[in-house]
Amino acid sequence: MDAVERLGSMFTGRRFDGVSASTFLKFTQLDPGVQAYLQRVYLTLSVAVAISALGCFLDIQYRIGGWLTGLLGFGCMLGLAFTSATPQTLNKRYALLAGFAFCQGAALGPLVGLTAAVSPGLVLSAFLATSAVFACFSLASLLSPRRSFLYLGGYLSSAIMCLAALRLGAWLAGGRGSGFGSTGFNLELYGGLLVFCGYVLLDTQIIVEKAAAGYRDHVKAALDLLVDLLAIFVRVLLHLLKSQAAKEERRRRDERSKQRRD
Repeated sequence: MDAVERLGSMFTGRRFDGVSASTFLKFTQLDPGVQAYLQRVYLTLSVAVAISALGCFLDIQYRIGGWLTGLLGFGCMLGLAFTSATPQTLNKRYALLAGFAFCQGAALGPLVGLTAAVSPGLVLSAFLATSAVFACFSLASLLSPRRSFLYLGGYLSSAIMCLAALRLGAWLAGGRGSGFGSTGFNLELYGGLLVFCGYVLLDTQIIVEKAAAGYRDHVKAALDLLVDLLAIFVRVLLHLLKSQAAKEERRRRDERSKQRRD
């Protein structure tokens, strides 16, 4: 769903030693008002992530996810995009963001549940790795010269179209036993990881530039970053799950080889 959401956002207007940690967090090139706005954005994003985790947990426990939650999530995203950002609609837009986050979490339930059944530690590892990747790319965007990553927009949009085509091709070829299915999956997995890391860079700078120009919609900004964050989490989780399966396969193969020698 993340590629579809990103395509939808395209059409709805969206995007050491001796050195203390505070040194890296001094965004002196940003207006104090922009810095305060970014705090609201990331606070809203944190709440949305927590709501997604709740949706994921409830799906694992009660199987609430399905096509209905998928439609509801897409409807919430569209509703948020077409609802004007005014003080009068703030609570409504909060509710739409919460609904979208909850439905996205429910959609992740089957994958997270499967991973937890294989190895519960993988879910925590994926969450920590995703948090680290997101934080690093966000800081890289905030600390870099303004507008230095805005050129990525065209390239990333084209890459999203290619990933959607790869996913369709892998789906069509997979049922006929073609090797393209596996190759397409790997390209979509690792290529998608790079693309959405790039979107963290791009969206963060777009948020800053819009805020500097006077357009400050922290709810929509949190939505954009949530899509990026969840897309990265899914791909990191799939990578860890794939690596764990390969490790188990090697272990079983080694055991069979040892039994034959004995």
